[in-house]
Amino acid sequence: MDLRVRALESLLVEKGYVDPKVLDVLIETYETKVGPHNGARVVAKAWADAQYRRWLLQDASAAIASLGYIGRQGECMVALANTARVHNMVVCTLCSCYPWPVLGLPPVWYKSAPYRSRAVIDPRAVLREFGVTLPDDVDLRVWDSTAEIRYLVLPIRPLGTDGWSEEQLATLVTRDSMIGTGMPKQPAQLPSER
Repeated sequence: MDLRVRALESLLVEKGYVDPKVLDVLIETYETKVGPHNGARVVAKAWADAQYRRWLLQDASAAIASLGYIGRQGECMVALANTARVHNMVVCTLCSCYPWPVLGLPPVWYKSAPYRSRAVIDPRAVLREFGVTLPDDVDLRVWDSTAEIRYLVLPIRPLGTDGWSEEQLATLVTRDSMIGTGMPKQPAQLPSER
């Protein structure tokens, strides 16, 4: 795959369709400025700051933009809080609408037809395939992203994280937990500091 990508890039550069410097800027942007680490910072701030959490749940677009995470595919955001009684999961049934500024590029499975259809038809089975089994008394809500609205799931803060800094909390947040197809890491899952 890597060789094919390089060959295609070389051909596009050779034909003058792509400027290598512009391509480098795009790659650097998605590696360092856009991605799930941005969403993890949003979630960590909401976990650590009750006022920010309220703002995020009332006006996610503004709350997220206040941290500098703005751009295409993230103009109109809605944050969905998971609780002990409600679990939220996001899908885009029509295509692959996805909040790039906070989650980066969508994973391949998110864009796949099986995920897009099965997430609506049998979401609990889809979650089980991702390793998430919800108790029967938890209400599972599936949200369909559109070209106008993108969703960010605010997962439940893991126990045992009282007193943690936002930076520490962000290490627990996974991309899948912000889509609702996964859970945040537990403190015990992090490598111990030596």
